[in-house]
Amino acid sequence: MRLDADRIDRSISGFMNRHGVKALQISLTIIFIWFGFLKILGISPAAQLVKATVTWMPFFNTDEWVKIIGGWEMLIGVCFLFKKTIRIAIALLAMQMVGTFMPLVLLPGITFQPGMIPYAPTIEGQYIIKNLLIISAALVIGGTVRNKDNKLL
Repeated sequence: MRLDADRIDRSISGFMNRHGVKALQISLTIIFIWFGFLKILGISPAAQLVKATVTWMPFFNTDEWVKIIGGWEMLIGVCFLFKKTIRIAIALLAMQMVGTFMPLVLLPGITFQPGMIPYAPTIEGQYIIKNLLIISAALVIGGTVRNKDNKLL
């Protein structure tokens, strides 16, 4: 029996086309709810980095800011769940990402290896830089908020 490589390839790419955006949506939902919840519980491994980044922010102490940011992240995750709230998720994500990238500028001693700024990130720096992928995933999901006739959903 001869395998039809083109038929197999079409089948696989069709599956990815049908399910890829939903997989991104679910992945972002899980990541934001999970990581946000860890911040609220006070057990996030990113808490110290967040605290070091928000020391200049007014109104709340650093522990409170970690919890606020955790709640913000959970809200982003919930908003990614529903087609009608994707725009809200992306707006909240855009604002959150500004803060997420701040340690690269404010804390280069933590986010880059000594003497290798800006080209050799530490594990913390890599953790931040990988958010470019999250931004890209949000762009893909955001591209689905209108139907194929470019009408609002």
